[in-house]
Amino acid sequence: MTDDASKISIQVIERMISLLDTLALYPDPVSLKELSRVTGLHPSTAHRILNDLVVKRFVDRSEPGSYRLGMRLLELGNVVKSRLNVREAALDFMRGLHRKTNQTINLSVRQSDEIVYIDRAFSERSGMQVVRAIGGRAPLHLTSTGKLFLSIDDPKMVRAYATRTGLAGHNKNSITDLSKLERELSLVRALGYARDNEELELGVRCMAAGIRDDSGKMVAGLSISAPADRLQEEWVEDLISTANQISAVLGYSSQQ
Repeated sequence: MTDDASKISIQVIERMISLLDTLALYPDPVSLKELSRVTGLHPSTAHRILNDLVVKRFVDRSEPGSYRLGMRLLELGNVVKSRLNVREAALDFMRGLHRKTNQTINLSVRQSDEIVYIDRAFSERSGMQVVRAIGGRAPLHLTSTGKLFLSIDDPKMVRAYATRTGLAGHNKNSITDLSKLERELSLVRALGYARDNEELELGVRCMAAGIRDDSGKMVAGLSISAPADRLQEEWVEDLISTANQISAVLGYSSQQ
C-alpha cells in the first residue's frame, strides 16, 4: 500500500470512529444532518460511511435518514466482556498504585461471609511481584474491603450476617458489636471508601475502595495495607481513582 493510500485508509477509519462516537451520545436515532453537523463531515461523506456501517451491522438505519448504533457493537462488547476478568483488568493499575505508595496493594472479592484475596502487589528485594490466587480469607466485618460489601447490604442482611458469625473478633480493636458495625457502615457509605484500623491484625491498617462492573455491581475491593504508622491519608484519592479506573475497564460508567 502506498503512503497516500495508507493515509486515506486511516482517514476513513477516523471518520467511522467519529460517527460511532457521535451516535453513542444520543439515546434516540440521529439524523444525517445532525451527524454531519457534529462530526464536521460533508453529508455525502457521512452518508457513504454510514451505509457501509449499516451493511456490517455496526449501525442501524431506524428510518430513512436516521441512524443509531447497531447490534454488532453489542455482540462484540459481550465478547470483550466475556474475556475480561477483574484480575486481568486490575493488574497494571495495582502495580501503578504500588509504585506510588510502596505499600501492599490487595485485590479481594466476596464469598459468602468472607473476603478472599485473589491478587496482591508488593515489594521484595527482587522487585515488585504479584502473587496470584492467594486464597487467603478474612471475615467481612474485620476488613476494609469486607466493610465495603457489607455497606451495600440492606440492614436485615447485615443483622443476619451478625447473627450467623457472632461478629467474632481477632483483637481488642475488632468491631464485635452490631450497633458499632452499623455506625461504621454508615460512615463507609458517606465516605465512599472503608478502613480497617488494626481490626484484623494489630500493627496493620488498611483502606479500600470498591470496583464495579458494567452493570454497576460491586465485584471486588482494592485496598492498601500498611504498617499502622505509615498509612497516609493522601493515598485515599489515589486509591479511589485507581479503583474507578479498573471499574471503567470493566465497563462501568460513573453516569450509571
